Amino acid sequence: MGEEEEEEEEEEALPVRVVARARPLLGVETVLSCRSCVAFSGGASLVLGKDRVFTFDAVYPPSSSQESIYSEWVKPLVDGCFQGYNATVLAYGQTGAGKTYTMGSGNNSCRLEEEMGIIPRVMADMFQRIEEDRFLSGRELEVRVSYIEIYNEEMKDLLHPSTSSKSIAIRERGDGKIVLTGVKEVQVNSLEEMQRALDEGSLCRTVAGTMMNNQSSRSHSIFTITIDQQVPKRGGKSRELITAKFHLVDLAGSERAKRTGNVGVRLKESVNINSGLLALGNVISALGDEKKRATHVPYRESKLTRMLQDSLGGNSRTVMIACISPADSSFEETLNTLKYANRARNIKNVPIINR
Repeated sequence: MGEEEEEEEEEEALPVRVVARARPLLGVETVLSCRSCVAFSGGASLVLGKDRVFTFDAVYPPSSSQESIYSEWVKPLVDGCFQGYNATVLAYGQTGAGKTYTMGSGNNSCRLEEEMGIIPRVMADMFQRIEEDRFLSGRELEVRVSYIEIYNEEMKDLLHPSTSSKSIAIRERGDGKIVLTGVKEVQVNSLEEMQRALDEGSLCRTVAGTMMNNQSSRSHSIFTITIDQQVPKRGGKSRELITAKFHLVDLAGSERAKRTGNVGVRLKESVNINSGLLALGNVISALGDEKKRATHVPYRESKLTRMLQDSLGGNSRTVMIACISPADSSFEETLNTLKYANRARNIKNVPIINR
């Protein structure tokens, strides 16, 4: 393949991949005589209620494993990072729908291998690949992580909690790339060091009990892994730097105040959570509309959408996981999640190798 053909391949537009995952009915839902309102055909479609059909890139019923989602949709993104492509995985859904379990970003994340979430699996695969590459390719690698949360429209450095949120800023470089200033990046040299960073950051996340979830994430969190590689150029006489960022995003749950029982501080959180998700929805709608996409995409409406500017409509390979509850008591929330995710399927990204 010639260099021109290779360049064209790098700049190929790729759609955001969207998969839906349903958690099992909870014990309390069974006690309350809730029934499943979601039917699964075994393909890439599901039926909500009597006749609302939604089709995604894949659909995972309650019996699906953590490994199946990871191996089919996330592992290829890890492989791409070592080629220099940015990647993003984001979990969206109502509070209590299984986002944090799926991502593996909770501070009590399960260490049983079959229940490990996406983030621990990404980390394990990356370091296995790093060890292989050190001996096979002669590449020099450096891995760094950062971990932030967006809470009530303020940004917090979870790896350096004493940092003032006012010192953290999102900036756009002249080449259009989004960079975060004032956030501590931690260099990690082993899987254990990266896991420790994730655990320590997760302990600092803002969580609280609501009527729908006794450990509800009240913030959006973004765990970012950066891989710098010094690789031999063709001919082997000199080296070039290839960089890739992998954003792993656990969005706070969309929710209705009546169902969560939120008042006071919790209600203010809900307003800000829903405001950020509304801004994200506006960006998704604009990117899915050719006319709006050509004129204005409202990334600046919230810090969340600014942070995800590359991930949605930019330089990234992106997978969205729509987490849903099958309980008929959550019909409206599930419907909204599926509509939201369905719009994201229209987004096109243009991932390139970051040299």
